[in-house]
Amino acid sequence: MVNTTKKTIDDKTVVKEYFNATGFERWRNIYGEGKVNKVQLDIRQGHQQTIDTVVSWLKDDGNLSQLSICDAGCGVGSLTLPLAQEGATVYASDISTKMVGEAAERIKQVMKNPRNIRLGVQDLESIRGSYDTVICLDVLIHYPTEDAAKMINHLSSLTKSRLILSFAPKTFFLTLLKRIGEFFPGPSKTTRAYQHKEEDIVKILQDNGFQIKRTGMTSTSFYYSRILEAVR
Repeated sequence: MVNTTKKTIDDKTVVKEYFNATGFERWRNIYGEGKVNKVQLDIRQGHQQTIDTVVSWLKDDGNLSQLSICDAGCGVGSLTLPLAQEGATVYASDISTKMVGEAAERIKQVMKNPRNIRLGVQDLESIRGSYDTVICLDVLIHYPTEDAAKMINHLSSLTKSRLILSFAPKTFFLTLLKRIGEFFPGPSKTTRAYQHKEEDIVKILQDNGFQIKRTGMTSTSFYYSRILEAVR
């Protein structure tokens, strides 16, 4: 008798395998400085706008060099590097071994002796420690809201005072784009793209004792990211 039962692969496994395989080269290029197509360039510019927004918030507070920061889902180090250059102590981790390796190489190219950076290969729910600020950018898009809630709950337990998140907002327009395959275009797409209602994310944060301090929105042709800064 032939067993026709299909093995269900959870989103975390899909994300890990994708960013350690075909997705790694694609996104390393997008987050780098190499030649890309128009869609990838748009995503690169949008992602950088999100990074710039978060860095500007932290710099505006005037105490960035005194902070310990957890960059959860650090990718190739796009946020870790500018924060460390400003003097913050940064613990950066990612589910992908290849992404962390690339982050280490980029850091070495810019900082001769980066004593204020620690890197690790971990999924969000495996991170331990206590930090002044925990930041998680462009990660929740890979997970449905029920899983995102568990991740936010855990990240909330790691921060002393502040949690900064970005996510793809669930709106009629973006839902329409997603349905016609334009939200994250390209034949190499192998991860799901989940959108989240802002009120759902805010409720999760409030349930963990936070209130919203600052908000931002990055909107380009192919990149949409809502940014929330939540404080205790």
